[in-house]
Amino acid sequence: MRFRQVHPVLSRLTTGAASLALIATSALAGVTALAGPAAAAGDPRAGEACTSADLGKRHPFIKSVKVEPTITHFKGYFVTAGSTGSQSVKLSTQTQVTVEVGTSTTITVGFAFEVLTKAETAVNRTVKKTTATTSAEEQTITWNFTQPGYYGLYQGTRKVTGEYGSLNCDRVDRGDGTYATQWTERPGGRYTTFSTIEEGAIRCEDQVPAGSIMKKAQEILGCEGTAAKERATGKAPAPDSAHKGQEASVNGERGAGSVPPGFTCLPGKYRIGTPDRKLFWVTYGAGDYFRLRPGPRLPEGGTWSMCEGPQSNGKTEYALVNSYKGRCATMTDHSGSEGAQFRMDPCRTADDYQRFYLYRDVPGSDLIGLQLKANGYMVGQERVVDDTAMRQYSQGKADGTGTYVLEKI
Repeated sequence: MRFRQVHPVLSRLTTGAASLALIATSALAGVTALAGPAAAAGDPRAGEACTSADLGKRHPFIKSVKVEPTITHFKGYFVTAGSTGSQSVKLSTQTQVTVEVGTSTTITVGFAFEVLTKAETAVNRTVKKTTATTSAEEQTITWNFTQPGYYGLYQGTRKVTGEYGSLNCDRVDRGDGTYATQWTERPGGRYTTFSTIEEGAIRCEDQVPAGSIMKKAQEILGCEGTAAKERATGKAPAPDSAHKGQEASVNGERGAGSVPPGFTCLPGKYRIGTPDRKLFWVTYGAGDYFRLRPGPRLPEGGTWSMCEGPQSNGKTEYALVNSYKGRCATMTDHSGSEGAQFRMDPCRTADDYQRFYLYRDVPGSDLIGLQLKANGYMVGQERVVDDTAMRQYSQGKADGTGTYVLEKI
């Protein structure tokens, strides 16, 4: 959907001074590097205490933000003395802006939405917080030209970009022989969104604020010695992570019962369950999904090998190999869908959709949270009830049900 913020008074441009009076409130472009994690009231901050119920949660924060005027459509148009009045003009596409958080352009309620909500607060301007892209098609606008001259007709927006990070609850060493659980900063990524679409007409003699969309249109018109009608280049789409995962699996699958190279399994077997130890992760029968099932007498499908691998992003990677299936816990839905279901798949040499980070409670406790390396999503389930499937959630579960016990048996 395309939103317009039309300034009808600008369709009757008269003098540069009059134009300036009308648009003097335009915002300037700029970069804001926030001093530490920016959090709204009530949001956690790095270094603050967390509880075991927070081990399966994840919160975003904005590290930096940049607002830049961007012309999406443009046309240089000459109006002679005898051709003033209302005219319809076709504008050519200059560039596209796509809403993106990390590598995902599909925005749903969850972590990505919260990133964009916090970015909106940081710039104090309404931005798109849903799946959206500015139009790639020609646009036609109708404008009332009251004076002859050379005009730049445009549609544009303010592109908002920056970096975000995430906070996870984890065990930290206080340095005096004691431990605590605190919110710790974890890697994030980059985000892009845009504000309301505006359209207008501008001349070189019009005085406009620096950093405004109109100023950007003047640059494209060639008013300040920039290359005439300079075309902005669009960013090439990021490689599809789903395809990367599929490519990794070709000639990369490990045989049943094997462990990915570079991973060493901890001694013994483990089971993973709810903190009350009534329900545990189990895979059974012909299916490859794993679900919560009652204990304590679990079939072999309820035991797991915890295999440690290399470190990445400051944390040790784990592969979770099921004792019955001889396969690795895997997220096979690479779309980033909220609530997508985990399943068992052959262990692969390289596949971030089979790698997990563990967040631990203080020593003496076996409570953990699990995070998928590929997209940062946390492991959880819709309800804590018999036969509920294990799923991924971008922010974890707000009710704390993404906290599990890792119990050696």
